[in-house]
Amino acid sequence: MALNSSKKAGPKMHWLRALIAGTSIAATIGFFGASFSSAEEARPIPPPALDEPAAKGTGASETAVFAGGCFWGVQGVFQHVTGVSEAVSGYTGGKKEDAHYRIVGSGRTGHAESVRVTFNPSKISYGRLLQIYFSVAHDPTELNRQGPDSGTQYRSTIFPMSDEQAKVAKAYIAQLDAAHVFPRPIVTTIEPGRTFYPAEAYHQNFLALNPTYPYIAINDLPKVANLKRLYPKSYREAPVLVAVAKPTN
Repeated sequence: MALNSSKKAGPKMHWLRALIAGTSIAATIGFFGASFSSAEEARPIPPPALDEPAAKGTGASETAVFAGGCFWGVQGVFQHVTGVSEAVSGYTGGKKEDAHYRIVGSGRTGHAESVRVTFNPSKISYGRLLQIYFSVAHDPTELNRQGPDSGTQYRSTIFPMSDEQAKVAKAYIAQLDAAHVFPRPIVTTIEPGRTFYPAEAYHQNFLALNPTYPYIAINDLPKVANLKRLYPKSYREAPVLVAVAKPTN
C-alpha cells in the first residue's frame, strides 16, 4: 500500500524506498537502529486507583479517544481488546477542514493521529483502556514523538469525552508519576472538548491488513504481542475491524 507523499521525509517512506531499491529488511532495520525498540519495552503497570463506576449490563456503549504516535499501531492494539466493538483511526485536536493525512503530516494543524475506541463498559472499564494505552499502545514519556515518528501530530494525548473521563485520566497520570512507574515523567496531555474526524479509508485496519509491512512488523506487531502477554484476559485473537465502504466507480 503506497503512503501519502506528506511522509516523504519520515521513516515510513524510508521503508518504501528501501524496499523499492532492493535493500534488505535487516539492513533497513540496522539503519534505524534503536528507534524501533520502544514497542518491546512495554511493562506491566498498576491499574488506576480511580475509575469510572462499573456499568451493570445496560448494553450502552461508550467512546474514548487516544493519541499515541502513528494511529496504525494504536488502532491495531485496541482492535484486539475484549469489550471493544470498534477502533477507528482519525484526527483530533484541529479543524475539520484540516483533517486530512497530507495536511496533518505538516505538524501545523493542531491535529494528532488518534483512535476513537467504542467499548462496552460492562465488559471493560475506561480505566482498563487507559492501563493498556499507557503500558502497551505507546510510550507516554516521549514528547511529540513516538518511536521513529516525530512532530506534534504524534503527541501523546487523551481526548476525554466526558468530565468523568478527564478526571480519571488526570488522576491516573498523577498516580503513575507518583509511583515512578516509568523512568521519565509522563508527558501525556489531556485535551477536552475536541472533535474526532475519521481518517481516510486506506488507513483503517492497516495493521490487520498489512502484517508483513516492515514498519508494522517492527513497530506495531510487538505491541499486540505485549497486549497478549501482559493482559491475557483482555486480549482476543480475532481483531474487530472497521467496516470500510468500497469506493464507487
